[in-house]
Amino acid sequence: MTVEQKVSGRTEMTDAADATAPATVIDADIDMDRAIEALLMVADEPQSVMGIATALGTPVKQVSATIERLVADYDGEGGGVRRGFELREVGGGWRMYVREDYDDVVAAYVSEQNPSKLSQAALETLAVIAYKQPISRGAIASIRAVNVDSVVRTLVGRGLVTELFTDSETGAINYGTTDLLLQQLGINSLDELPPISPLLADGSEGFDDDVR
Repeated sequence: MTVEQKVSGRTEMTDAADATAPATVIDADIDMDRAIEALLMVADEPQSVMGIATALGTPVKQVSATIERLVADYDGEGGGVRRGFELREVGGGWRMYVREDYDDVVAAYVSEQNPSKLSQAALETLAVIAYKQPISRGAIASIRAVNVDSVVRTLVGRGLVTELFTDSETGAINYGTTDLLLQQLGINSLDELPPISPLLADGSEGFDDDVR
C-alpha cells in the first residue's frame, strides 16, 4: 500500500470534519508543511491526521496531503536529499523516527553523552517498567505521580528500555525492558527479580496488581 493510500484511507470517514473546523484557526499565510513538521518534531506519541487537523484548525484533507509530501521529502523522492530521519505511521498515527540506517550512530552517541550512573528518578521508573511491563508512560506517571517523559527517553537511549508495541485504540506506546538490563543486573530473566511486595509499606502501594 502506498503512502498516499494510507493517508487517504484514513480521511474518507472524516471528511465531515472539514465543515466543522475549530474556532481558532492558524494564520492562513503559515507554511503548513513546516507547521505540521514542527508539531511532529515535539510529539512523544504518534499523532493522528484528525488530531493534527484539530490542533491546527485545518481541513483533514490538507493535513493528509501535507503528510504525504513530508514522507516523500524525507525519503529523498524527486531528487531530494534522503534525511537521517523519517516520518513513520505507527498505531494509526504519525511520528518522527531516526532512520534505521543510523540507529547505530545514534545509539553510540547517546551512550557517550549519558553519564554512567542513572538518577534516582530513572532508577524508580526503570523499576516500575521492569515489574509492570508492558506499560505505557501514562501508567508509569500515574504510579510515580510525576511526569516521566524525559526519564523514559533516557532509559530508551541507554538501551535499558524499548518500545514493545503501540496500543491500537489509544495510540499509547507500551514499554518493556531489554536484554541489556538483564546483563547489567546479572540475571537470566525477569523471573529472577526479587519480590517487591516486602519492600512496600502495605504490600501493594504503587503496584495495584500482579505484584511479585
